[in-house]
Amino acid sequence: MRTDLRFGVIGWGYWGPKIARNLDGLSNASVVMVADLDQRRLASIVANQPWIKTTTSIQDVLASDVDGVVIATPVRTHYALAKEALLQGKHVLVEKPLTASVAEAEELVALAHDMKLTLMVGHTFEYSPAVNELRKLVQSGDLGKIYCVEAERVNLGLFRSDINVIWDLAPHDVSILLYLFGKTPKHIKVQAHAHIQPNICDVAHLDLEFEGDMSAHIHVSWLHPCKIRRVTVIGDERMVVYDDTNPSEMIKVYNKGADVHADPVVSYRYGAITIPHIDWMEPLRLECEDFANAIITGEKPRANGEVGLAVVRVLERAQEALQQQERSIPMATTAEESTVSSR
Repeated sequence: MRTDLRFGVIGWGYWGPKIARNLDGLSNASVVMVADLDQRRLASIVANQPWIKTTTSIQDVLASDVDGVVIATPVRTHYALAKEALLQGKHVLVEKPLTASVAEAEELVALAHDMKLTLMVGHTFEYSPAVNELRKLVQSGDLGKIYCVEAERVNLGLFRSDINVIWDLAPHDVSILLYLFGKTPKHIKVQAHAHIQPNICDVAHLDLEFEGDMSAHIHVSWLHPCKIRRVTVIGDERMVVYDDTNPSEMIKVYNKGADVHADPVVSYRYGAITIPHIDWMEPLRLECEDFANAIITGEKPRANGEVGLAVVRVLERAQEALQQQERSIPMATTAEESTVSSR
């Protein structure tokens, strides 16, 4: 395998241009072809990057001499496109989530293994220096026994019509949780609601239970006035807040907590707040470097196909939990109870 890698990008919507920019920024890689069904999107490439070949035919990319293919298309297309690319001998980076089902993800992982090709998924936050600092704190034991994790990823939009908010936003936080703790949840409960588009939930709450009595709550929403990207980890020794929207203070370690003594009375500890120094690099750049390195060396990338499969397993179970969520129980069972608040 030559070290000057050539890449093709399928899909020039939101993520395609971002990944292409970072691949082009590598010293040993370049994007040479882009496919998209929308001629208007391709027109910007023709005008600004004329050295990149453009096409409306996906087969042009798959039949070309590119070493790797980036798939940045709607989720429902991931499986078919990634499978065809692997069969054509291409290394593949697929935007998250890897596929729309566990069965599809399992097949892609097995195919990549058989073909001895790199299959990678765009779990960008696993490459975030801040998330990796958080992972060090968790795995070093500095936080003590982990009680729970609260993850919040909300904003106004972007509304999707092909998938719900769980499949759109929750892959980020699910991948972060699996990366931080190296284990998958035992149980999942989901509450979600569709406010804007019928049958496509735009607000969701996922409750996950892990071995060791650790719990996690994920709140995702397309319907929120503020942009929040925050993960809070509660340990019995220390607590940490990772805030992706605060570049200067992404990680804050709180030396505070609560203890139960023999009384039994809860006592509270209040200590200093520590803000670790983080050597920042763009996570997407690190992700692209990992993809290129995996192709050259044959080593597994951090966000490999098996990692993508593990996240899809959680998403599929969450979807099943959503479809089976319990009906709400009315509080008022009599006329007197229903009017008690008016007295």
